[in-house]
Amino acid sequence: MVVTILFAEETKNHNRIGLNLQKNRTRSSLKITFFLICFAVVVVFESACESQKPVAPLKVPAFDKHNAFAHLTNQVAFGARVPGSEAHAACLAYLDSTLNEYAESVVQQSFEHTIEQTGETVQLTNLIASFGTSIGQRVLLAAHWDCRPWADSEIDSVKAKQPVPGANDGASGVAVLLEIARILKNDPPPVGVDIIFFDGEDFGIHGRDETWAVGAQHFASKKDPRYTPQIGLLLDMIGDKNLKLMKEGYSMHYAPGVVDFVWSYASRLGISEFVAEETGPITDDHLPLLKAGIPCINLIDLDYAYHHTVEDTPDKCSPESLEKVGKVALAVVYNPQ
Repeated sequence: MVVTILFAEETKNHNRIGLNLQKNRTRSSLKITFFLICFAVVVVFESACESQKPVAPLKVPAFDKHNAFAHLTNQVAFGARVPGSEAHAACLAYLDSTLNEYAESVVQQSFEHTIEQTGETVQLTNLIASFGTSIGQRVLLAAHWDCRPWADSEIDSVKAKQPVPGANDGASGVAVLLEIARILKNDPPPVGVDIIFFDGEDFGIHGRDETWAVGAQHFASKKDPRYTPQIGLLLDMIGDKNLKLMKEGYSMHYAPGVVDFVWSYASRLGISEFVAEETGPITDDHLPLLKAGIPCINLIDLDYAYHHTVEDTPDKCSPESLEKVGKVALAVVYNPQ
């Protein structure tokens, strides 16, 4: 009888212990669950706060659109800058003199080339102006400065044999970069910058890619293998009054991240001329650079009624278009990735 009572008591004790253990486990589970819920709430709250933090404004020095437009008209005033012509030589002197006012280093990269369509051998010259030469991280800004020797988009056969004035196709990109050169001198950016004016871009034969962008091809083949700018922008035909810059095909194929980066800055600056639409690949000075490993994208508006005609004159261009492209280029330089 005593044994039975003791056994019963022991059983009750075991039951109590079991119930206590179960209660403890339940409490522990509730504590863990509560902790996880609190942790999740904190994470969500912090993420929401992070997303609501104001984005720091981009540093963009003032761009003088009237000074840039003066550089455009000055180039056109020399006449068509066709390689081998007096206008070409006079413009070269003007560009070299202007860049030397601002850059730490200006190099003329000259070489001879035979124009396949005419058989004429001419001297071509790329101009390379460098800023912040001791800085390793670099940005490349480029444009072509020559003019097409024949206006082959003209219907009139007489006009088709005349050279293109090249206000938008050539002078516009150079004009923006000359104004940027002035700004770089007065307000040095956190990165090194190389401005290159390519020669011999515009006497190519349609369907023959190797006959275009001759100056850029020469530069790419001769560049120091250690020269690897973080980003490159080619400015071509960016002066159109009705500017619309689409994402160019080769740029999207070789350097989509750079395109997205540049377009995001344009969006933050409220410059709606940089649109989300894509256009097909365009053979231009950026292509030899891309093939050489330089992530250079093409800012170009090829939807221009006066392209390769004798009507490509300053009245078709606007200071406002130059300013908008200039501001985006400056944002890239002064707010590097």
